[in-house]
Amino acid sequence: MSSSLRRSSRTPPPPADGVVDRSSPAALRGLKEGDVVLDIASGTGIDLLHAARKVGRSGRAIGVDMTDEMIREAKRNAQAAGLSNVEVRRGIIEELPVENASVDWVISNCAINLSAEKGRVFREIARVLRPGGQVVVSDLMATQLPDWARDDAALYASCIAGAVTEEEFVAGLREAGLSDVRVEERFVYDKDHIVTFVAEASEGVSGKDRLSPDQTEQVAQALAGKIWNARVCARRP
Repeated sequence: MSSSLRRSSRTPPPPADGVVDRSSPAALRGLKEGDVVLDIASGTGIDLLHAARKVGRSGRAIGVDMTDEMIREAKRNAQAAGLSNVEVRRGIIEELPVENASVDWVISNCAINLSAEKGRVFREIARVLRPGGQVVVSDLMATQLPDWARDDAALYASCIAGAVTEEEFVAGLREAGLSDVRVEERFVYDKDHIVTFVAEASEGVSGKDRLSPDQTEQVAQALAGKIWNARVCARRP
């Protein structure tokens, strides 16, 4: 099973003061009326609704998620918001149910790190983008992550275990054929941030894999300063 398949049911991303807000006007400043936007691993559709409002009735916001529960919730949220330009499709991020060269923007929030096949994800992003289309993703990056952290279920659920270095992430986008790849914003996590979102993620992990408060504290101390949230942008030539 692809690791990205678990994304929609996991604990939400880190605390609000530590998230690079991809849905802010600065993050989506290039969106314009009539654009087609794809949100990969769209979850309950919060970012999808932001995008739908930006592109207006002449535009379209497409979400892709693998769980029926999240798809239903996203559709309910779009209906409650009175947005008729939202569509949610079932699928995985390594094999997007989206036509070639059909979208102007790809957005994503803390999803790519959960895939064990990031190269496929990057190639899919490049495939669905129109020439000149852009990608803006917010995701966790890590450096010098020890092997024990890579193998921990709670750290996987909190988006840490699957994180790669910033250099690897950027290189993957370039290898997929995207250009103008750049990191526009970073937020490095300290111990307290890590304690908070690892503790939240541990609630969704059962049995022996759940971290105790003492273990969470030890993990946070070891990983502080080695994990950050980055907003990465690129363009299809």
